[in-house]
Amino acid sequence: MLEHACETAFAPARAAVARGDIPGATLGVVRANGARAVRLAGAAALLPAPEPLTRDHWFDLASVSKVIATTTIILQLAEQGRLDLDRPLTDAIPDLRQYDVANAAERRLTFRDCLAHRTFLPAVAPIYTYGDDPARLRAFVLQREWRPGPPVYSDINFILLGIAIERLTGAPLSAWPLGAGLGYGPPPGPSVATEVCQWRGRLLQGEVHDENAHALGGAAGHAGLFGTVDGVLDFAHALLRGELLSPAMLAQIRTAQFGHRTCGWERAFPGWSGGDACSPDTIGHTGFTGTGLWIDFECGLAWTLLTNRVHPSRHRDSGIFTLRPAVGDALSAALG
Repeated sequence: MLEHACETAFAPARAAVARGDIPGATLGVVRANGARAVRLAGAAALLPAPEPLTRDHWFDLASVSKVIATTTIILQLAEQGRLDLDRPLTDAIPDLRQYDVANAAERRLTFRDCLAHRTFLPAVAPIYTYGDDPARLRAFVLQREWRPGPPVYSDINFILLGIAIERLTGAPLSAWPLGAGLGYGPPPGPSVATEVCQWRGRLLQGEVHDENAHALGGAAGHAGLFGTVDGVLDFAHALLRGELLSPAMLAQIRTAQFGHRTCGWERAFPGWSGGDACSPDTIGHTGFTGTGLWIDFECGLAWTLLTNRVHPSRHRDSGIFTLRPAVGDALSAALG
């Protein structure tokens, strides 16, 4: 039944590949009992020559890094008593805005604020344009006075969380064990191509697509993680089975904290990326490169749709924003 459901759900993605909307796509589905199914179609790369997509290809997960790595690590550290979600980031980063200790609003931001994107920080900033030394750029992020604005989904929140993890553990993000099929680049196997980067002047394949993550050394709190479809499914399966987080910490990612946002993830709402047919107890997250992961705890089901929709350029209509919910709805319908 799962194989049939995966095939049915993959039909919209297969059609998108056939139309040329996206070069390649992989859909993976896993149940809490471990049963899984995978479908794929298209190319891992079109340039410099067509390369067929395989199950072993590594995808640049982009912002899915925020949940598989950063959120999970933060919650594991909280469970170990090494941080308090409701305490300020300065517990881990005492030098955050250290030249304005009395007034800097950044010093009052908590771990939970950043996880739930309920801060005043901007969505993104061209950090990579300020230099190419990862340590200096981290210092720049920490000392910059960010112009306050309304709460938005923010890469800066997670860049700060990534720095906090590095301070608390004394090691780079890339040192944290995430399991086979997941890791910061360059991946150990064949990689899916993303964009012909105008700034770097080359095709990116096995090199992080996000400019800021690249400038910060390749591994940052908001992006930089690579994964195979089975690596992503292994993570989702472990989360479904309660193997990565305690019940108390699982509740943090399943319970709304700010609007439809939980700690790190989005919770299902009408019109969201996972489709409208999943249960209300579903969480998910997407990545700019064309990736996504959704976990339905009520149904004991998870699925990941991995595409290279930015290849060879982000400046094209890939249809990804309608494709994602179409796949999710088709999967829910096929499973009844």
